[in-house]
Amino acid sequence: MSDEFYRIKRMPPYVIAEVNAMRHAARQAGRDIIDLGMGNPDQPPPQHVIDKLCEVASKPDAHGYSQSKGIPGLRRAQAKYYERRFGVSLDPESEVVVTMGSKEGLSSMATAISAPGDVILAPSPAYPIHTYGFIIAGATIRSVPTTPDERYWRALENAMAFTVPRPTVLVVNYPSNPTAETVDLAFYERLVDWARDNNVWVLSDLAYSELYYDGNPTRSILEVPGAKDVAVEFTSMSKTYSMAGWRMGFCVGNPKLIAALTRVKSYLDYGAFTPIQAAACAALNGPQDVVEQNRQRYQARRDVMVESFTRAGWEIPSPPASMFTWAKLPPGFEHMGSLEFSKRLLQEAEVAVAAGVGFGEEGEGYVRIAMVENEQRIRQAARNIKKFLSDYAR
Repeated sequence: MSDEFYRIKRMPPYVIAEVNAMRHAARQAGRDIIDLGMGNPDQPPPQHVIDKLCEVASKPDAHGYSQSKGIPGLRRAQAKYYERRFGVSLDPESEVVVTMGSKEGLSSMATAISAPGDVILAPSPAYPIHTYGFIIAGATIRSVPTTPDERYWRALENAMAFTVPRPTVLVVNYPSNPTAETVDLAFYERLVDWARDNNVWVLSDLAYSELYYDGNPTRSILEVPGAKDVAVEFTSMSKTYSMAGWRMGFCVGNPKLIAALTRVKSYLDYGAFTPIQAAACAALNGPQDVVEQNRQRYQARRDVMVESFTRAGWEIPSPPASMFTWAKLPPGFEHMGSLEFSKRLLQEAEVAVAAGVGFGEEGEGYVRIAMVENEQRIRQAARNIKKFLSDYAR
């Protein structure tokens, strides 16, 4: 009996989990670790959403199997969201499917549309599911940059010209996790034309659709006329409504891709717990002030983090969107590599960050820092880091 399982062999150790385990052990030992590593919102969902969950869960008939593609009311609510936010019209029956977070949706889509040997274009550095969802499905990854500049377009053209077999799918993620880069509508217009010309499906991950700052709203690829011919888009309620543990997401767009995803999901799951889906309806259809409050909260944390870390001796960029900043290792620490630096920072400064190498080879030399602690804790992290940096300087 072999224990050399094909798919497990294709998956390296999960670097992010290694630092998470160290953080957990340190906290178990009673140390006060400031966790800026995982993108885990620290605020609860709106009270009316929790109330709806409790209300529906108290009904005797609410505990059976749900619908794998999502209850009709929730699919309609997501279609209404796209209409009011992006001006995009969606058919809730054929162009919307509910997923258990965007992560499950992306992995199930990979299973649905890729075969062993297919070549998939994915960003690097990338959120791991963007690559490993397809690797688990047996496909091969060819990396492209995350930077939305001419280097990106040259990489796409080279991939189509020199890859055998030709790539069939392109994954895009803006605002990017981990780099926080954003794009404008002109980028998506060019991308849709490119995808149509090259017969490539586009999977857009828009999980951070509402975490944008300085008055610059994020855009959707589906705003481009004809985009639904070549693209689908994944969104999540995790960050927008602080519902990360509820595992609520969506895939919308091209009917063929939606049908493929829906069919695979019908074999894999019975959908999220019905009371959770009902509460998600309440979030999408109810008061939206929480969305603006979350946006302002993260923007204030961003500003405090950039200012206090810079004063501590570590200059970090100010992200235009998402809940992360993507920072180069401080001067003098480059030789350590991102994983060893992250371990030292946790052990000696009691601050947890995510090692950049956990997001792919192109992430080496960087760390991802999450804005998931309050401003007081962020300032404390900066003080700890200042001492850490000065100790090493001596």
